[in-house]
Amino acid sequence: MKWTRPLRTARLPGALTALTAVAALLLLVGGSERAVTAHPAPPARPAPSAALIAHRAPRPAILPRSAWLDRATLRRQPPPRYDDRVVAVFVHHTASPNDYDCADAPRIIRSLYSGQTGVRHWDDIGYNFIVDRCGTIYEGRAGGADRAVTGAHTQGFNHRSTGIAALGTFTAGAQVPAALTDAIAALAAWRLGPSDTDPRARVRLTSTSGLSRYRTGAPATLPAIAGHNTAYATTCPGAALTATLPAIRAKAARLQGRTP
Repeated sequence: MKWTRPLRTARLPGALTALTAVAALLLLVGGSERAVTAHPAPPARPAPSAALIAHRAPRPAILPRSAWLDRATLRRQPPPRYDDRVVAVFVHHTASPNDYDCADAPRIIRSLYSGQTGVRHWDDIGYNFIVDRCGTIYEGRAGGADRAVTGAHTQGFNHRSTGIAALGTFTAGAQVPAALTDAIAALAAWRLGPSDTDPRARVRLTSTSGLSRYRTGAPATLPAIAGHNTAYATTCPGAALTATLPAIRAKAARLQGRTP
């Protein structure tokens, strides 16, 4: 299938060729699953009663898929799949340039979607949410921002988790905007609220792929807010963004009304 050339902004460095951008995308998404239907969802368990959940956070502003996905780009896809709850958040970066205008974010996300559904032959974008450097949150994978949509973002650990991708490249030495980390914290706090998961806690998940850091069927105890590289052998989400995760967890806990 023909690859759609990556988006170039007015300030995109000239040294970054289309071939380099394609290679970055392929390296980044190597730890994501091509089709979520390959692994059955875990047995459904009753969600906590709303009356018993004491640590809910407000829903942040989220732009719908229609803000970035047009009819010309949209591909046919199967119905979304769902889990019974979200107990973990995996943080990613998109390995795309950082010097974009935030008004260009929809076009960049559209390019990522075209790459994942074209070159990678996925049925949809893998991330549940994408956050730009200005802190704007976009709905990613289809199925409803407020539902436990099974993503294709962290191979072996797509179930009962949400994938949040920071738009940009946040390797060592990169500047990580406060607006971006604040938005990730707000989004994580809100998505973990219905399961009453403390963002600072560690949660128990079960691997569905031996290509992850854990063999298929093996239990794994991971941070409730974790970097992609915690579950899969990758450098994503980059050293600079990884260094902000403790602060993101603490802020998310505060947004849920938890005491230190």
